[in-house]
Amino acid sequence: MTIAEERAAAAAHGPTTAYTGINDRTQLNPIFARPGESTDLPVDRIPDNESLPETAYQIVHDESMLDGNARLNLATFVGTWMDDHAARLYAESADKNMIDKDEYPQTAAIETRCWKIVAGLWNAPDPEKAIGTSTVGSSEACMLGGLALKRRWQLARKAEGKPTDKPNLVLSSAVQVCWEKFCNYWDVEPRYVPITDEHKVLDGHELEKYVDENTIGVVAIMGVTYTGMYEPVAEISKALDRIQEQTGLDVKIHVDGASGGMIAPFLQPDLEWDFRVPRVVSISTSAHKYGLVYPGLGWVVWRTAGDLPADLVFDVTYLGGHMPTFALNFSRPGAQVLLQYYLFLRLGFDGYYRVQKASQDVALYLSGEIAKMPAFELWNDGSDIPVFAWQLKKGHTDKWNLYHLSERLRLKGWLIPAYPMPDDLTDLTVQRIVVRNGLSHNLAESLVVDIQEAVEYLDALESPMPTEGQVHSFTH
Repeated sequence: MTIAEERAAAAAHGPTTAYTGINDRTQLNPIFARPGESTDLPVDRIPDNESLPETAYQIVHDESMLDGNARLNLATFVGTWMDDHAARLYAESADKNMIDKDEYPQTAAIETRCWKIVAGLWNAPDPEKAIGTSTVGSSEACMLGGLALKRRWQLARKAEGKPTDKPNLVLSSAVQVCWEKFCNYWDVEPRYVPITDEHKVLDGHELEKYVDENTIGVVAIMGVTYTGMYEPVAEISKALDRIQEQTGLDVKIHVDGASGGMIAPFLQPDLEWDFRVPRVVSISTSAHKYGLVYPGLGWVVWRTAGDLPADLVFDVTYLGGHMPTFALNFSRPGAQVLLQYYLFLRLGFDGYYRVQKASQDVALYLSGEIAKMPAFELWNDGSDIPVFAWQLKKGHTDKWNLYHLSERLRLKGWLIPAYPMPDDLTDLTVQRIVVRNGLSHNLAESLVVDIQEAVEYLDALESPMPTEGQVHSFTH
């Protein structure tokens, strides 16, 4: 084909791109092309012919370069860095299937070790009598915790000859979206307790308005997604104690410790939020958040085996083995479980403390510097989990808002979301920073400078910034 013919063919396909599926072709940089090899490949259908592995690698590598810099992504809670030894272990165990306990019995044994370690961190009365499992992430772990609450309630109602068709679950209006999914998927009425300026989290205030005989449980969050604040589990439990004294209703608590479940044991060991609170029957966490493991991995633990209804556990024969399973997923990676065990061995209690304390120190530094800026007012300071949010101070400006600041910071590579608060506070917009392992104090200092410069630029505007087409960005 002549150059002219090649150009004509390329023109017929339209512009080529190496970064998205906007167009229908993707093209390899000629410097990576091999003689006789096609460098113009379809995007949305499988190519007619195979490519060399080097070619396929280069195309995927080049396209993924246009993703954001994970170290500068302060929107997500999910871990983005592990050391070289973890990477080696990951590569060596990527082929392990967690469900295949007959083929990979040692991985299964390590999974059990891990949830028993976690049960101990959460002050289970006897970790040997607790029961737990790994999950793909905290969303699956929450689903299992919620299902156990619902099934316990159903069994108790049936034993009393009462109907089971109207279960409800009490939770904060600032709850993570996985709980909305749980209620939707499993036909449970969500009863949202609205957060307010006076009650920034679910704290037991007026809980009696939401609890009745159909309540399967209350969800308490250790690290609200919107702001990072802890919900006071002990206070919620006391409110439920009062409700039981007045009504006889014995309502249990599931603690969603997606982030705080791996922070509080190390940074706030005296805070009673876990199995030290008798009403807490189950706790879940995200290992790929402050458990410091690559996604996706979560843990859920029940106080005792009796707190997990037996009819939720399936006994299956698979690939020559015989084992119980109660996860929502079946085949799933086992590598992350090994990574969690590696970190438990590598860091120990003291190491986890120092890693989490370093993140908290950076969060407190950042929130302190932002609090000094006249434009802002803190919602919280990051002293619970290393996450904090702030709002634009009333009356500071009518020329820009936090969405504009978010866009301005994105020009420097920083991903810092702005979004409205949940029901009853939807007119309030906040920005949130999640400090994870890898955000050093030096990087934080650079961020402060970038925020100051962005605010100076926006404050100097002579007319208001346009607001058309603005969308909020929110990473759970």
